[in-house]
Amino acid sequence: MIPISPGRSRRATLAGAVCALLAAGTALTGCSEDPNEGTNGVGRLPADQIQTKAQKAAASVGTVRLHGSVRTSGRSYTLDMRLQPQGGIGSVSTERETFRLLRVGQELYLKADAAFWGKGGDGDSKAADKLASKYVKVPKGDPSYTKFIGFTDKNVLLGGLLTLHGELSTDGHHEQDGTRTIRVTGDDGAGGTLDVSLEGKPYPLRLVRAGEAGTLTFSSWGADFKLEKPAKGDTLDYGKQLPTS
Repeated sequence: MIPISPGRSRRATLAGAVCALLAAGTALTGCSEDPNEGTNGVGRLPADQIQTKAQKAAASVGTVRLHGSVRTSGRSYTLDMRLQPQGGIGSVSTERETFRLLRVGQELYLKADAAFWGKGGDGDSKAADKLASKYVKVPKGDPSYTKFIGFTDKNVLLGGLLTLHGELSTDGHHEQDGTRTIRVTGDDGAGGTLDVSLEGKPYPLRLVRAGEAGTLTFSSWGADFKLEKPAKGDTLDYGKQLPTS
C-alpha cells in the first residue's frame, strides 16, 4: 500500500470525477494521475540510477542536517548534527551519555556533563563541574579525537551510508515531511531503504539501514549556517587524556 497525502487523494478523486463526466464521446488526455507528473523525473528511472543520482546530489552541496540513530560495532548512537565543509555542530548520544560536539577546521571541541568528566579517575567533583559548563578542546593525539571527529565530517558520515546492499528495486511513491519521494530498496528492504526527493534536486531524505542498524533523516540540504569557535571564556583545555567510555 502506497501512502498518499489527503490533498493528493482529493485531487485524484476530483480528477476521476471530471474524467467520468466528460469521457463519453470525448477524446481526453491526462485523465489518469501520473505520480511522477510535476516531479524532477527520477521516479521514472531504474532503482540503481535513482541511488546514483541521490549520491551525486548529496555530494553536490556542502551542508546538511542529519538526525536519527546508528548502530555500529555493537553500540547505538543517536545523532543530531549539522554539517558543512569547514566542520559541524550538534549532539551525539549513547545509551548513557550525551555529548555536544563542535568542529571548526581541524579543531574539535566536546561538551559533556559532570558525570562524564568525573570518569577521569581523580575524584575531583569540583573540576568535573567546572568542565561541564565548557567546551573542552580535544587534543589531536587523544584517542577521543579520532573517535569523535568522524561525527562532524559530512564525507565520513555519508560516504558509506547512502549505498544500499543487494539487488535494488523501487518500492512506490511516498512522502517525507510533506515532500514527495520515490523509495529504493535493497533486497526488498533487507539491504536497507532510501527515500529520494521527487521535488527539486533528488536529495536523499530518509535512510533505513540494513540489519536494523538505524534510521536517519536528512534535511536542510544546502542551507548555510554559522560555524565558529566557542569564546575563550567558554573553552578549557583538559590537560590529559579524555575519559574513555
